[in-house]
Amino acid sequence: MENTSEPADHNYSDYYYYNFDFTNISDFNITEACDASQLPFQKYVIPALYFLVFFTGLFGNLLVILILSCKQSSKRRLVDTFVIHLAVADLVFVCTLPLWSVSAAYDHQWNFGNFLCKFSSYVIAVNRYSNIFFLTCMSVDRYVAIVKMLDSRFLRNNRCVQITCGVIWVSSVLLGAPALVYRNVSADEDGKLSCSEDSQSTFFSSISLLSLILAFVLPLAVILFCYCSILAKLRLHRLHQSAKTDLKRRHSIKMVFSIIVAFVISWLPFNVFKSIHIVSNLREVSLTCSLQTALSWGLVISSCLAFFNSCANPILYFRLDNYFRHRAKDMCLGLFSSSHRSTALSMSGATPDSTGSTVSRPRLSSILLTHPK
Repeated sequence: MENTSEPADHNYSDYYYYNFDFTNISDFNITEACDASQLPFQKYVIPALYFLVFFTGLFGNLLVILILSCKQSSKRRLVDTFVIHLAVADLVFVCTLPLWSVSAAYDHQWNFGNFLCKFSSYVIAVNRYSNIFFLTCMSVDRYVAIVKMLDSRFLRNNRCVQITCGVIWVSSVLLGAPALVYRNVSADEDGKLSCSEDSQSTFFSSISLLSLILAFVLPLAVILFCYCSILAKLRLHRLHQSAKTDLKRRHSIKMVFSIIVAFVISWLPFNVFKSIHIVSNLREVSLTCSLQTALSWGLVISSCLAFFNSCANPILYFRLDNYFRHRAKDMCLGLFSSSHRSTALSMSGATPDSTGSTVSRPRLSSILLTHPK
């Protein structure tokens, strides 16, 4: 029996996907009517996950910046500078998550205006570019130090690292510019406002595909080359250095490699789903209802996984970096002891000054008793 029903005007999801918005069924070349179904409880689960990433990422990245910035310059590794900049990028990003969380809770209604729509989308774009570029530089730094065994002052010094970080920020800011142009608040037929992009633009789809290659595939290839070379070097040749230096370098490799693996696991699924969407639009591939639903659900889940990367790095530092773990414990214990002391004083109705004066009263009384008028 022929299906004569009209395509339902459902939003697959108005979540913010990086450089993508799966807003309407018209974004696809469909061959059948499709009543798009949403993930179960996504109206409650997605906002909760976003707020979890926000609070964890806010506290964790602030802790990373504070601890590593206060580290003595003589003990600070070059990789620590990249880690600080990486934490700054993640910190700025997680500050935009409450907007998207509230929007998701209200069925993806965007009530924060066009400026915040563009700005928050732009921040997410810059964050993704800067993350992969910083990770690439960290891998190249390990490659130069271990495989090429170059510790030259020209290639590996604080000045060179700071310049590299500056170049990365400028490049990320420029590459994220399309989000400012193609992200806008738009209204559907029911008057519902959403922060979405112009997915019908062939030019923008081409830019998105190019950015996927430049900002994920090529850097990932560089990272894989660096670490394959490092592993081969460590396996075939023993470093002619002291055991302490060798252990320090292996530990640094383990930390950087773990950060990169976390990034790839977080972002690879989303980039796969996103590339399928872009290619299907550019090649005008017809998608069945089941494929549309699978792609929609895949983008929802993978985008949440990608956002978790911004709070994963501080957890890795805590587990893998002994200095960071000890400093974090000391800071937390210091805050706890100071707050406990303040609470005890407030419960006793005393202050540090009043405590001192209370101690001095017996001495004053004894003086008055021994020296009567």
